[in-house]
Amino acid sequence: MPFDKTVVVPLDPDATFDLVTRPDRLRRWQTVAARVDLQAGGEYRWTVVPGHSAAGTFREVVPGQRVVFGWGWEGDEELPPGSSTVTVTLTPTAGGTEVRLVHDGLTAEQAARHAEGWNHYLDRLVAAAQTSDAGPDDWAAAPDPLDELSSAEATLAVVQHVLRGVTADDMSRQTPCTEFTVSQLADHLAGSITSLGGAAGATFDDDPGKPVEARIADLAQPALEAWRNRGVDGTVTLGTNSFPATLAAGILSIEFLVHAWDFAAATGGDVAVSEPLAEYVLALAHKIISPEGRKTVGFDDPVPAPHTSDAVTRLIAYTGRHPVPAA
Repeated sequence: MPFDKTVVVPLDPDATFDLVTRPDRLRRWQTVAARVDLQAGGEYRWTVVPGHSAAGTFREVVPGQRVVFGWGWEGDEELPPGSSTVTVTLTPTAGGTEVRLVHDGLTAEQAARHAEGWNHYLDRLVAAAQTSDAGPDDWAAAPDPLDELSSAEATLAVVQHVLRGVTADDMSRQTPCTEFTVSQLADHLAGSITSLGGAAGATFDDDPGKPVEARIADLAQPALEAWRNRGVDGTVTLGTNSFPATLAAGILSIEFLVHAWDFAAATGGDVAVSEPLAEYVLALAHKIISPEGRKTVGFDDPVPAPHTSDAVTRLIAYTGRHPVPAA
């Protein structure tokens, strides 16, 4: 039973094609993270919301006109990667481009579930075409269940949203981390991602010359995919030390969310984080950040914060920062 819907976006076909195929554009409306090999036979993997990644192979790619790809979900026995077909056809029309999406190979129940999803994301596609970014996705804000990996994916979405607003002129600004400008903090975060992702077996190709959002996103995607493939059982090696895998994976959420706040405070950005997610990361911080380890990881002593404060304020205070709201 197919899902079939058409929307019109106010862009030309080439720009629209980029919006539905390029990772940096997909992150503006549909995905938290995306890996794309855009050619017939090339593979893709999209983390649509934390804990749910679609994957498959491109079957037809006609730039500016049409893309066809297999679709399914990692870990889903009923609809595994590549077991259904999505066809996106682009047609020039008055005022922009007509985008027709047809999803074949679904049962009636699967079609109903995917209709809800496609309607949500096609609305966000139109919004992204109108304003260049559809903004934070409510569906990605509070994963259920919350665990080390879904939290890492959700907090990645938070920091990417902040970094999308960072300009070249912002890179020299001072952050709340007294030893880091925005540029230096980006280097620090890139190093943390490669170290923690490398512990799960990821490999990286870092390009510090990329826009900061693209740089962090392109490092985080293979890191989180490697953790999904590995899982959080047993131990991993960080440097010369062995750590429980749950602890190492949990550090990612702290890095993403705390530094999202740092970047926002430095640049006047906004940290859009749900209370359940912030509470979860605060609990991770209490478990992971030991008194003796604070200086090693660059955290000062905790700053008092009223117990009635929201969770992100208490998290920031716990890491030694004065939690003045970002402008």
